[in-house]
Amino acid sequence: MRRGAMGRFQGVDFLHFDDLLTDEERLVRDTVRQWVEDRVLPIIEEHYEAGEFPRHLISEMGALGVLGANLQGYGAAGLNNVAYGLAMQELERGDSAIRSFASVQGALVMYPILSFGSEAQKKKFLPELAAGKLVGCYGLTEPDFGSNPGGMRTTAVDDGDSYVLNGTKMWITNGSIADVAVVWAKLNGVVNGFLVEKGTPGFRTTLIRHKLSLRASVTSELIFDDCRIPKENRLPEAQGLKYPLMCLTQARYSIAWGAIGSAMACYDEALRYAQNRVQFERPIAGYQIQQQKLVEMLTEITKMQFLTLHLGRLKDQGKAKFYHISLAKRNNVYCALEIARTARDILGANGIVGEYQAMRHAANLESVKTYEGTHDIHTLIVGQHITGIAAFT
Repeated sequence: MRRGAMGRFQGVDFLHFDDLLTDEERLVRDTVRQWVEDRVLPIIEEHYEAGEFPRHLISEMGALGVLGANLQGYGAAGLNNVAYGLAMQELERGDSAIRSFASVQGALVMYPILSFGSEAQKKKFLPELAAGKLVGCYGLTEPDFGSNPGGMRTTAVDDGDSYVLNGTKMWITNGSIADVAVVWAKLNGVVNGFLVEKGTPGFRTTLIRHKLSLRASVTSELIFDDCRIPKENRLPEAQGLKYPLMCLTQARYSIAWGAIGSAMACYDEALRYAQNRVQFERPIAGYQIQQQKLVEMLTEITKMQFLTLHLGRLKDQGKAKFYHISLAKRNNVYCALEIARTARDILGANGIVGEYQAMRHAANLESVKTYEGTHDIHTLIVGQHITGIAAFT
């Protein structure tokens, strides 16, 4: 049975999860769900195969209100964190590249400008970023420093009326299409945030090609070679490593929700396929081993839903801590990847072709498991909290 014959996604709600949502939260989710059905799923396979981001969707995402949706003012939608999370869930149900774009734009670009920027910076960039008229990227990771961002070698030197940046950033989502980059560099040995605009002399990007994961996402290297930026482009309230880590906490929250979307897509596809795929004169859904796989998938999705809903409520109350978010990101991405692999198994040989989703989601989730803190790093973050002993410096 071809994927197109399976019908529209109806959601996964085994324990009446929807009963715990407000009318607004359901409306936001359903609106984004419909947009993904209409605008993302029909074209994502070709963009994934071509290794290209569907840039024509950026302005639509702005109009939809999903860029920086949980931020307040300056054109942002001002949603609560649960509604925002549900939107991220649906975007990743389409593809991790779509959710990654929104996460970077909102959590890693708009959030630091709103939280640490000057009023002039907020007015200049935030409304345009929220509307999708400008694209942003986040320059923290370096070729030799991923899990250890404090070891960064990118430097900024005060040169009177400007700062001069030198260094390299790696694995940067949106890098080659960004109009503005939030870049972290050491100024007099202290990590500071800077806004580097496209076209600034000494700033160039290269596209990372031949990826086998997140193929529909733009991933780039940022290179700064005596890149001179004006003094007013430093984020005035961001001095110290904790500030880029605060941004990562925001992004990790959206990832925890997004992983549920990937898992739902794979489970829904595998269930429908199993109900219609006939072997030995009966649907394979009627065999015990396949039912066990489907039940395990449903069980993990249900647990992920309630874990992340509670996390969202805590975040709205100002009670969510970075280690809470690490636990959710670690758990949900791990479970989603296992669900994607199981779905591919149920689909058999059909699972490796692009008209089905499971292999694409599985490949994407290999990257999602790594970025914004690897599975192991989040294990150690939670481990430090519960033991009081740091396993790394």
